[in-house]
Amino acid sequence: MMEECCYFNKDSLLIKPPKKYPLVLWMAALALVMISGVYICILYLKQKWVPTMPNPIMLRLKEPKPCPDPGIPQSEVPYVHYPEPTTYSRNECACTPVWFFAILSMQRSGSGWFETLLNSHVNVSSNGEIFSVKERRSNISSILQTLDEVYNLDWYSSASKNECTAAVGFKWMLNQGVIHHHDEIVKYFNQRGVSAIFLFRRNLLRRMVSVLANMHDRGAKQLNGTHKAHVHSRDEADVLARYKPTINVNSLVPELKQMDKWGADALDYFKSTRHILLYYEDLVNNRKKVKDVLKFLRLPKRKLSSRHVKIHRRPLSDQVENWDAVYDTLKGTEYESFLHADYQMQQETIS
Repeated sequence: MMEECCYFNKDSLLIKPPKKYPLVLWMAALALVMISGVYICILYLKQKWVPTMPNPIMLRLKEPKPCPDPGIPQSEVPYVHYPEPTTYSRNECACTPVWFFAILSMQRSGSGWFETLLNSHVNVSSNGEIFSVKERRSNISSILQTLDEVYNLDWYSSASKNECTAAVGFKWMLNQGVIHHHDEIVKYFNQRGVSAIFLFRRNLLRRMVSVLANMHDRGAKQLNGTHKAHVHSRDEADVLARYKPTINVNSLVPELKQMDKWGADALDYFKSTRHILLYYEDLVNNRKKVKDVLKFLRLPKRKLSSRHVKIHRRPLSDQVENWDAVYDTLKGTEYESFLHADYQMQQETIS
């Protein structure tokens, strides 16, 4: 009995006790959790009581426009601009809103006279026929680059008002890339908020006479050996008006149709843009039409004037060499009214 007991006790002594390290690991994990909790609480308290700086990127996104104008209707906001020229500072006029425009016309349609009227306004900069230079319209990239320069107010001409310009634009003849690149130009006008001013002539026969007379003077240089497309005195106008062009009656109707088509196509292409349609005869005979233009460009009313003197003031029958043939060709056609419709230049100053 004694041996069995001792053997039992001996066997009992051989039983290994359970390992202690799982308890140690558990205690370490508990301590780590407690330390993490304390750290999180400290971070929370810092966020709650210590003010933090706002994100500068978000701050810039939330900044209001530099020159807000609460008086501008929401529909007109895309057409109001605050250019920042690279060549000079607008100084005190930096917050003067600027409207972008382009006068879309055809040669000898009164655009020169009309532009001088606009430029007599103290806040208008219309920079002339800038795309008469072929290199500027050689491709769409050149065209867009030139447009950017004009509308950034970095284009300099004698008409530039610089700092206090409130409306900036130029003359653009339809045969100077407008029709050929109309898709890209319409897209540009809509993206940049450019308004189109269409200026056409109702009596296309009178336009033809003016075109032919101007072409003749390029070679003849009737004013003391100098060619002038526009004149500023009645005497100069009388000299140029002495020439009576002979019109090719065989191509007369097709040419008139082509003029009509160019105008109709331009209006159709640019119908999605903000635009106004003007006729030279209406501007001459109705002073309110020019006021409509100032209203269209959101400009204050001013007395507008031009030094241009009309060249062909006499009836068409006195200014065409082969008038009888022209009359017979157009009689009974859709252009017969051109033979009879006439007007007089009432005045050069429009108040």
